[in-house]
Amino acid sequence: MHPAPSVILFSVLSGLGFGMLAWLGFGEPGVTGMSAFIFFFVAYALAVGGLLSATFHLGNPKNALKSFSQWRTSWLSREGCCAVAALLVMGIYAIGAIFLETHWVFVGIIGAILSIVTVFTTSMIYGQLKTVPRWNHWTTPPLFLSLSIFGGALMTGQIKVAMVGFIVVGLIQIAAWLMGDKQFATRGSSMETATGLGDIGKVRMFEPPHTGTNYLLKEMVYVIGRKHAMKLRVIAILLMVVIPVLMIWMGAHHDIKAVIAVLSHIVGVFASRWLFFAEAEHVVGLYYGKRG
Repeated sequence: MHPAPSVILFSVLSGLGFGMLAWLGFGEPGVTGMSAFIFFFVAYALAVGGLLSATFHLGNPKNALKSFSQWRTSWLSREGCCAVAALLVMGIYAIGAIFLETHWVFVGIIGAILSIVTVFTTSMIYGQLKTVPRWNHWTTPPLFLSLSIFGGALMTGQIKVAMVGFIVVGLIQIAAWLMGDKQFATRGSSMETATGLGDIGKVRMFEPPHTGTNYLLKEMVYVIGRKHAMKLRVIAILLMVVIPVLMIWMGAHHDIKAVIAVLSHIVGVFASRWLFFAEAEHVVGLYYGKRG
């Protein structure tokens, strides 16, 4: 799949933002006044900024409003509804913490749950796509959720939780890569199954469907070299997991090591998410001789 910058920004930033909101909703850290304002400002900037960046991937951004009406069948619509609900509820909770210096515990818990559910709906936008075997796997929701929850833990100063959580993130990410590499072949999709001509023997492309490019080739068929993918995987794990864990182990807490841990993790997540899209193989590529 084409790794569109707008979608990568959306999934990374919104995941971190809603992860922060979840921790704040559960009362960690239990800040009030100006401190609460800073935490909520960063969380909302990430969550809302990520959601807004996703609209740039639409042909007509105004169509984003229509997505809310299909919540019965569409994970994209469910994501939009959950995101708005989470932001509204957490907004009420933030008002209490910032201006009244009080924590409405029940409101915070509801907002935190809605924030986590929002990230889950985001993961299912990709996880439910049978046409992309690498995404249509049980590792997709845990990967999105763990990155959001433990990334949010780091951003809100829950460093001990983040250190252990990042190890879990690394294991899930490696499992997603290793199992994902086999998914396309495991599903049994090939030129024969795509054309329905397998009963007459081996099928090969006589000539391309057309002489130029089109939307399907641009958005659904993206090829990255295996050597480049392996290098990026190593870089992603080092930045996303290893360096933050080392910084925390060395005592990162409101100092330069904490800044390094946060920046390294975010850059690593961007590298991981770029691979998430770039390595995804859509079955439509079979019709162009790009897969199988």
